[in-house]
Amino acid sequence: MSDDAKKKAKKECEEACEEKVKNAEDQQEGAKDSDGSFSGAERESSDPDKKESDKPEKDQEEEALNVKYLRLMADFQNFKRRTEKEKGDIYAFANEKIISELLNVIDNFERALAAGDKDDSFCKGMEMILKQLLSVLEKAGASEIAALGEDFDPNFHNAVMTEDSAEYESGKVTEVLQKGYILNNKVIRPSMVKVAN
Repeated sequence: MSDDAKKKAKKECEEACEEKVKNAEDQQEGAKDSDGSFSGAERESSDPDKKESDKPEKDQEEEALNVKYLRLMADFQNFKRRTEKEKGDIYAFANEKIISELLNVIDNFERALAAGDKDDSFCKGMEMILKQLLSVLEKAGASEIAALGEDFDPNFHNAVMTEDSAEYESGKVTEVLQKGYILNNKVIRPSMVKVAN
């Protein structure tokens, strides 16, 4: 190969190398942002730790969202249970006010029957009406609280007097002054009672 050919080949090679370097520099310039930092793919390739740090952040965000979702679900379930219970209570105790007022009528029926003549047909008719009224209350879920001879229970009994009693042990109910009633396992009126010393 002649010296001229060698010089020409060398020159072409240098020009090709310079062109490649220039292209590479142009690409780097294009990849930089206005503030001189690398953008996009350059930034990711220059900071390999960032990819790894992004992943745990995403996992933490996802976990936080899952926890938030589970809390919302639990709150919703509690709300549902609470509203169902309230609805059930409304159905169970819707009659409470009217039954409470009817208890005074029943008390007066019982007082009238206690004062009247048991053999009189009028008293027998009144007794039948009272039984019918009590059966209606029973169907509505109301029932009388057992008190006479029972242990005194402040949840069901209201002690207004105490007395010495040979018939009953201490702490037992000796006399019922006013009957108490329960409506669907809720005391709507406690029994007014005397208790043995």
